[in-house]
Amino acid sequence: MKKIALFSLMFTSLIHAQSKDEQMLKAIYNFSLTQSQCYSWLDDLSNKIGARPSGSLSAEKGVTYTKQQLETLGLDKVYLQEVMVPKWVRGEKETAYILDNKTKITVPICALGGSVATPKNGLTAEVIEVHSIAELKQLGTEKVKGKIVFYNRPMEPYNIEAFDSYSNCVDQRFYGAKEAALLGATGTIVRSMNLRLDDFPHTGAQSYGDLPKEKYIPTAAISTNGAELLSQKLKENKPLKFYMKLSCQQYEDALSYNVIGEIIGSEHPEKIMVVGGHLDSWDLADGSQDDGAGCVQGMEVIEIFKKLNYRPKNTIRVVLFMNEEFGGKGGKKYEELSKKNNENHIFALESDSGGFSPRGFSLECDDAYFAKISNWKPLFEPYLIHSFVKGHSGSDIQPLTSVKIVKAGLKPDSNRYFDYHHAANDKFDAVNKRELELGAATMASFMYLIDQYGID
Repeated sequence: MKKIALFSLMFTSLIHAQSKDEQMLKAIYNFSLTQSQCYSWLDDLSNKIGARPSGSLSAEKGVTYTKQQLETLGLDKVYLQEVMVPKWVRGEKETAYILDNKTKITVPICALGGSVATPKNGLTAEVIEVHSIAELKQLGTEKVKGKIVFYNRPMEPYNIEAFDSYSNCVDQRFYGAKEAALLGATGTIVRSMNLRLDDFPHTGAQSYGDLPKEKYIPTAAISTNGAELLSQKLKENKPLKFYMKLSCQQYEDALSYNVIGEIIGSEHPEKIMVVGGHLDSWDLADGSQDDGAGCVQGMEVIEIFKKLNYRPKNTIRVVLFMNEEFGGKGGKKYEELSKKNNENHIFALESDSGGFSPRGFSLECDDAYFAKISNWKPLFEPYLIHSFVKGHSGSDIQPLTSVKIVKAGLKPDSNRYFDYHHAANDKFDAVNKRELELGAATMASFMYLIDQYGID
């Protein structure tokens, strides 16, 4: 009889806890879909401030604006964290064309982040097409020297998770210039990381690695339509020449800031839970999807808790990181100061995959925590959140280390993300208000459950 009574008590407690959690999640979603400020915050960031490349005046305006908005929420602390960031400036709009006999066919390109400029009058050279760095290396110096290398490996269309396709081809963008320079190439152009065919070139970071500066060569992305055309022309008319003109320049590192706001925990103030995104963007557009959306969603988590009068057990800290796109200095500085201050982070959640409809979370944790978190799936299924997988969480929270820490990334529907990623169409009108708010509510719900049931 005692065992039956004990089981009955445990079952009743479980039902009560589930009911309490269901009610809290419902309140979170209701608030986010009816009263949240995240969409209006994003409107201001995108349309009043605009593109926020690290080290720029507009990035500093973004810092000031988000700090002011966090201060209106009545948090326990709002402050800035100094960080030195790289400053790279694109300069005047790039020019490129295919030289098909005596005909000039203009194609859209944009310099990749960190690229050096071409000579003042531009660069003209024979172009050679490859589909991978391995293929380039097989050609050797004799066939590459003096030429512009054209990397033309498309994102694989058959992956349901678009980030898998991105991961499988982004090496040509990041390392392509370095590897081509080692073989004596004069420049590189890279097919944009984009699943659809359009006329938007997509920028992104690239690295010359340990090459001496005198070996650096200019490198740019070409739109997917431009890549298709160039590839076709090469098939019709070998050899073919290509012209491009870049005016970019690298400056001294500049002072910038991570923006931080926090609610101090009522029971465990020494245990810190982080939520946020990165405040910087590329310069071609206002970065609404990447990552204005993630920043305002992180801010919205804090607003939801304040407006619902939820006092967390653990300290919850929203962090808007600077310089994710071009060096990750904000995340590294945050971890450096965390170690210096002996802080104990138990959880970190980042949104950096766009403001599309949320589908779940990508988790970095051991099997025991993954099983524990997966048990919460029934609470999320009414909101069509069903995907709990192990995988990458976020670049800004990647450096974070503590004795026991679980990291997570919000997983929105990824199918349209690379239509906008690092391109001139990553603007406010590409973000759906309801999808953005659903993402914020999903993040707040996850933070609530972690706060309630802990990371032991």
